[in-house]
Amino acid sequence: MFLSVFGSQTLHANTVVVKGANSMYFAFQQDTTKAKKEPATFSVKTDTIGQMIKALQKFKTVRDTINIRSATPVPNLSLQQVIKGNLAGVYVQEPNGEPGTEQSIIVQGASGLLFTKKDMYALQPAVYLNGVPLVADNPFAFDVQKYDYNRIGPATNLLSQISIDNIQSISVIKDPFELAKLGPNAANGAIYVTTKNARAGLRDISLNSYFGFVTPPAVNTVNGVYENNFRKPFYQKYATAENYANYASYLRDSTNTAYYGPSNWNDIYYKTTPTFSADLGITGGGDRANFRFFGSGTKNAGNADDTNINKYNLFFGINMAPFKWFTVSSSVNAARLDRTRNRSLRDRFAETRYIPDLSSPLSPNASIYEGFLQENAKNVDNNRNTILNGNLTLSAKINKITISSSLIFDYNEGVRDYFTPSTLMDGVSYVSNYFGYSQRLMLNNSASYKYEINKKHTIDFEIGQSFQGDTYKYNYARAYNGPNDYVKLNLVDGNSGNDDYLNTLAAGGFYVFRYIDKEKNNLMSFYGSAKYSYKNLLDLSALVRRDGSSNGQPDSRWVTTPAFSATFNLKEQFLKNNTLFNSLHLSAGWGRNLRIFLDDRYAAGPQYRSENGWFEEPTIPGYGGRLGINRPYGSGFIGYGIKLPYADRTNITLDASFLNSRLNAAITAYNRDNKNQVIGVPVPFETGYSLNYQTGMDINNKGLELMLNGVVIRNTKGLNWNTTVNFNYNRNKLTALPNGLTELISGDDKLVVGKPVGSFWLYSNNGIYNTNAEVPAGRTFNGIPLKAGDPNWVDYNGDNRIDNKDKVSTGDRLPKFVGGWNNTLAYKNFDLNFNFIFALGQKAINQYEATRYGFINREAGNDINSVKEVSSWQVFDNEKTYPIYNPWSDVDAYRVDQDLFLENASYVKLRSVTLGYDFGKTSLFRRSGTGVRRAYLYATAMNLFTITKFTGVDPELVNYNGYYDGANLTIPRTFVLGFKLDL
Repeated sequence: MFLSVFGSQTLHANTVVVKGANSMYFAFQQDTTKAKKEPATFSVKTDTIGQMIKALQKFKTVRDTINIRSATPVPNLSLQQVIKGNLAGVYVQEPNGEPGTEQSIIVQGASGLLFTKKDMYALQPAVYLNGVPLVADNPFAFDVQKYDYNRIGPATNLLSQISIDNIQSISVIKDPFELAKLGPNAANGAIYVTTKNARAGLRDISLNSYFGFVTPPAVNTVNGVYENNFRKPFYQKYATAENYANYASYLRDSTNTAYYGPSNWNDIYYKTTPTFSADLGITGGGDRANFRFFGSGTKNAGNADDTNINKYNLFFGINMAPFKWFTVSSSVNAARLDRTRNRSLRDRFAETRYIPDLSSPLSPNASIYEGFLQENAKNVDNNRNTILNGNLTLSAKINKITISSSLIFDYNEGVRDYFTPSTLMDGVSYVSNYFGYSQRLMLNNSASYKYEINKKHTIDFEIGQSFQGDTYKYNYARAYNGPNDYVKLNLVDGNSGNDDYLNTLAAGGFYVFRYIDKEKNNLMSFYGSAKYSYKNLLDLSALVRRDGSSNGQPDSRWVTTPAFSATFNLKEQFLKNNTLFNSLHLSAGWGRNLRIFLDDRYAAGPQYRSENGWFEEPTIPGYGGRLGINRPYGSGFIGYGIKLPYADRTNITLDASFLNSRLNAAITAYNRDNKNQVIGVPVPFETGYSLNYQTGMDINNKGLELMLNGVVIRNTKGLNWNTTVNFNYNRNKLTALPNGLTELISGDDKLVVGKPVGSFWLYSNNGIYNTNAEVPAGRTFNGIPLKAGDPNWVDYNGDNRIDNKDKVSTGDRLPKFVGGWNNTLAYKNFDLNFNFIFALGQKAINQYEATRYGFINREAGNDINSVKEVSSWQVFDNEKTYPIYNPWSDVDAYRVDQDLFLENASYVKLRSVTLGYDFGKTSLFRRSGTGVRRAYLYATAMNLFTITKFTGVDPELVNYNGYYDGANLTIPRTFVLGFKLDL
């Protein structure tokens, strides 16, 4: 219901006539090459893909949208990158600069927990491509993983399939009534993407391409001298003779050039790498049949570790009108994503679940590091995703009745083949193979009727039905210790009649673990809606849905949800003759969305699972080659009485247009209650279970959104300046826990009613005990006496014991303020666009520094947190210094769960700058008779600078859980030169 739209040059309300019926619509004047505004009109001669999409999306009111014209010259790879900072209330997390890695979107605050990667999947909004709700990877694969850094398989961002040059509009749906129309899929909001339309007329050809480079960052490398000097104060102050005797072996010999020689690893690790793209679009046809074709190829490269992704995209849409009253519209979108992943040690060990001896880290010397890369070249790491989605819509209009039927499908599959030689794994080779797919099939039917009481009063009725069937499946096998490094495939006996069925065929064999899982989720929906309109003054709408999910328990699978909305034209009623306001509307809405579980376990109630592992290897399905099932003692008990959760939303919006539409503004107050959610509640040890899953967790998000769009300077013969700002404030709060609990501990996190769900649970650090005399008599930390050199943690409850009771909930993983500021300056045929984005108020734990200072525990642990990547041989200009605690202390002085490492992760970033010139407007092209409508040459720079107090490389590289570990690749600075040619 927002009127001001990010990126729109002007935005105003008009009335148009469609087959004699008056209807209200909002015209977004953007992405046009015409010098003057023209009133928008609808053609009823042909039924285009755009009209078909309007029938599919079921809503007609205003949404926030992106200025596609200014977005297309920016070489973004994924949908998340395109919308980052450009849509009000939408927060995009891009924690890794590696091309093709997963990114997340959160609309108007977190609706659930933020503790695990699995939690993040449940927070994502629905993404619609031409009315197709795209199916994502299911997080059930994390159930068989020891670490959740990456999902097994290719772990590629599936929203990289969308090519920006084929996009007509990108909108975010947040209005409660419109989300209720979309149903349970849109419980977390919705991003609606519409491709360019097929249309009648002369052929329309567009050719677009760019070429450029991603550049390496400035790096201050160090070697063993720096590391030795860094450790010296700790040893001088606290070390014993035994500690000196156990000094890190790789630092003992200062003549060892592997660690004390040149530190030039960055010459190999970071590179200036080319990135490029080219695409072709063709549109044409007649009034009774028209089409749209689009094809593209893109290589998006990273600036580190030889990472890149190749993307290929094909789209075809066709419309036919065999009768004046009957139309057929269809579109098909296909994509292939081939990703070259990083060569990091952490990701390799997380995949193999095998930690070799880490006492000697990678050398910072380029010549020695090159030897490691040569051995690493024996690796096999193939990652491919294949995607196909589309729809077929039949529509008939008989008098005032419109009947529509749509078949919608989406299918994607991922394949990963991985091998690492024994020379990199302490003599143990490793191979894994993954195949998985996700598919969605939908059948939608609807009928609408427009009843005109008289010229002032009309009522629009609509009824509909939808069926959605989702299937998720994967086959995953990992194997160890092959006969030699030349055998890189785990070939097995496929004859089920043999005794060695599914056993390896290789001489010497592999030690094999296999995992197979499949889920089917069905959703059936019925709805009915009515909209009453009184002149151009008042609109009242109501909707009722009945949704049934197979993932609900038998006694609660069907849920009825209502929604209401009202819009009042204040300009028409009170300011009809006022010249200051061009439009002024007040709108309000309330709606309820059912939330469906991503996991089918909750539908089954008490159950058996295959959980025969132990703490270090929780996913082992059995012993001695025999599978077994048992009660889910490790994962938690699921009983009966678990009802489906839901989300209640309320919006109130005031929007206006001033000064002949030169200034547009909208302010929205919203409230969202996500209720009846499921969470695991700890239970007594004697039950045997770790958790008992119960309903009753409620989370509230409320906030304000402000959008401004203004034409600061308008001069048809000179300089023009258009500026837009979107700003969102959100407050997140946990409002209830099951059984009336006020707090709940989950691992290293704690949920407290009244606090944000993204709060950190930390000890408060108040300095250092320099002497034993400074330590209060008898003070302990979890039963361990505190001594000189230990941190002075605050004893909040005054019991002289530092324990969990003294930890406090503080900070928030998610920002309180997000938004962006976009500017376009145009002079004659030149234009300059620059875009700032910001996220303010979030905190982050600098785990990288905690691990660096806690080097004693890190090296003694020899676990996944002990990994020292080659990129760790560097220092940063803004590094923070910490007290010199005793690193050998039993209290773990540099433990990560203290506010010593809590930092302000707010940032403001210059996201992109584009300078372009349109040769198509010059007299040379206009007189040439070549039919060139646009010949636009541009240069774009991305990720130019960041303003932040954060001491890490980039606050955007903070992981989903609010921890910065320094393991992810930097977001590269990119420069491209491109052209856009329209014929």
